[in-house]
Amino acid sequence: VNINYLKEQREKRFIKNIFQHYLSEALVEELIRCPDMLKLGGERKYLTVLFSDVAGFTTISEGLSPEELVAILNEYLSRMTEIILKYDGMLDKYEGDAIMAVFGAPIPREEHAKLACRAAIDMQKELDKLHEEWKDTSRPRLFTRIGINTGEMVIGNMGSARRMDYTVIGDNVNLASRLEGANKMYGTKIMISEETCKHVENEILVRELDIIRVKGKKLPVKVYEVIGYIQDNISSEFYEFLNKYSMALKVYQLREWERALELFNEALKLTPEDKPTKIYIERCR
Repeated sequence: VNINYLKEQREKRFIKNIFQHYLSEALVEELIRCPDMLKLGGERKYLTVLFSDVAGFTTISEGLSPEELVAILNEYLSRMTEIILKYDGMLDKYEGDAIMAVFGAPIPREEHAKLACRAAIDMQKELDKLHEEWKDTSRPRLFTRIGINTGEMVIGNMGSARRMDYTVIGDNVNLASRLEGANKMYGTKIMISEETCKHVENEILVRELDIIRVKGKKLPVKVYEVIGYIQDNISSEFYEFLNKYSMALKVYQLREWERALELFNEALKLTPEDKPTKIYIERCR
């Protein structure tokens, strides 16, 4: 009995050591109660992955002292990570200012696509709060881009006997990372795939952006911009703009270029800064 008890304690310690920095306390406790959720090696699961990155961070960092840079990064990453953990995400890794998180594992969550989108919206809101707090300091404004995708991927302990890493790999992981980068072209902050979009429509306001071809994928992917929660107080003007925009997009997809151009121009009058609308106007021309 004693040996089993010691083995069990060792397993609990192992789980705690690995996951305490990557999961909320409640989830770690849940894992300790059901360690079978952790399989060594990989297993296929339907999950959601989120990538976020600060635009132009290298340029920003050149103007800062190493101490200031570390202070800004630590504060930014701490605040963003808290939100990911709040929505039951697993922090997969940091790479400089970039964050990768997984929703739906190691502990299954039915609504993982929604949880990831909620986290993304709240991360952007939190960034606005940070800017508010920093406004009397010389700290720079950060612009964060987020990409989210849902699909089958392989999750499990990868690595060598010396260093284990519980992580996800696969095409669908790469796609989330590509969507994060694709925001740059459209001037958007949160881009999600069609697969993610299917799960969030009744709670989160999105607009169709485009059908894009990403590196490493044979088939083009339909992508959407996440605007916010449906219950956020979004102005009636903006809703009017969204209606105009989606009408224009439908006409554009029917290849009626002149009519589409008219509608996109009407949409642009309502929101003159909108980059996707400008892109479509160029294409129609």
